Amino acid sequence: MKKIKIFSNKYVMYSLLLIVGIFIGWLSFHSSQKNEKKPDQLTETVKSTIWTCAMHPQIRMPEPGKCPICGMDLIPLAQSSTTSIDPDAVHLSKEAAQLANVLTSVVSKQKPVKEVSLYGKVQADERLLQSQVAHVPGRIERLAVNFTGEPVVKGQVLAQIYSPELITAQQELLEASKTKQSQPAFYEAAKEKLRQWKLTDTQISTIEESGIAQNTVEVVSNTNGVVTARRVNTGDYVSQGTVLFDIADLSKVWVMFDAYESDLQFLNKGEKVSFTLQALPGNNYTGNIVFIDPVIDPVTRVAKVRVETGNQSGKLKPEMFATGIVYSTLNEYRDNQVIPKSAVLWTGKRSVVYVKQPGTDEPVFKIREIEIGPMLGESYVVMNGLSEGEEIVTSGTFSVDAAAQLEGKPSMMNPGGGKTSTMPGMDMPGDSKPKNEQSMLPLRK
Repeated sequence: MKKIKIFSNKYVMYSLLLIVGIFIGWLSFHSSQKNEKKPDQLTETVKSTIWTCAMHPQIRMPEPGKCPICGMDLIPLAQSSTTSIDPDAVHLSKEAAQLANVLTSVVSKQKPVKEVSLYGKVQADERLLQSQVAHVPGRIERLAVNFTGEPVVKGQVLAQIYSPELITAQQELLEASKTKQSQPAFYEAAKEKLRQWKLTDTQISTIEESGIAQNTVEVVSNTNGVVTARRVNTGDYVSQGTVLFDIADLSKVWVMFDAYESDLQFLNKGEKVSFTLQALPGNNYTGNIVFIDPVIDPVTRVAKVRVETGNQSGKLKPEMFATGIVYSTLNEYRDNQVIPKSAVLWTGKRSVVYVKQPGTDEPVFKIREIEIGPMLGESYVVMNGLSEGEEIVTSGTFSVDAAAQLEGKPSMMNPGGGKTSTMPGMDMPGDSKPKNEQSMLPLRK
């Protein structure tokens, strides 16, 4: 009985130990399952994250690594909160947009002012040019003005001419003066002959009072200005009407600009022109358009635009190069939108912009073809294709277009979308085109 009792106690003890062990094992197994859920969830999270390149957003990788194009570290692609995105739109990450310096601006109506650049030269006013001629035939005895560029004033003696014909005409006057009471017509005819040779009444009276014919006659300037050309030398024989000097009055000058035929529609008489001179940096001048040449030069394809300006200081000299700007207000386009020039991609036939898609927090852009009007310096007038208040890319436009090309979406040069070939034998990541096995074979010599 004693042995049976001891055996029964051991059996109960072993049973209790077994039950406790099973309970401890169940607790440890249950806690290990709870602990193992976290790494599984983390693995699932890692596997669900898409990794992309900040410079090449078309790259999509299921795990982190290096960009196969540029070698940069891949970054996790931020999931957009937008439920639906146009499949033709370009979706950039915020990091990629920052690196590419992509900036946008809102389309709005502005005052369309066309900036026309003009280039030309300073010229003498043609109405103020004078030719000093010899009114009597003879020989140049003396030149009072000896070089080009010498300033002269009205009434200044320019030269002296010895003229036998003038001596004869003076003697006729002296003879006619003796019979002016009986033959006044003959006397007046002799005086008029001298007047035709540009002798003044004072000179004629001096000849009559002295009773001696003068051997030379003085040529005097009939204007103020500078000598632009000296055409005779001392001792030259000249005939009546021979040009001795060219004199230009430079108190007023012309600035003759060349205007291309495409800019003539924006230029009108009376418009103000601001211009500068290369020879006088830092000085700004203004003038008004007084004449536009009605004929286009068949060789240069430009028309002359004339601006008149004062030149009392004499700083503006003929043949100086000038650069002018005309700001012309285009009233016929006052109801159109104006966008920066940097926003437009022009292919020669089409003009396109990238429009930011509304309702998205991410940089999502879609290409749109527009019709542009005149170029206003650094901006364009939009004729059709945009609405006021829309947001367009104004900086980094080429980067957005490059991303669209790499993703096979509609772009500037590929409006229909689709993958574009880069180099023979080069496939971009994500392309599933089969390679031509024959092209991989080595060439045989």
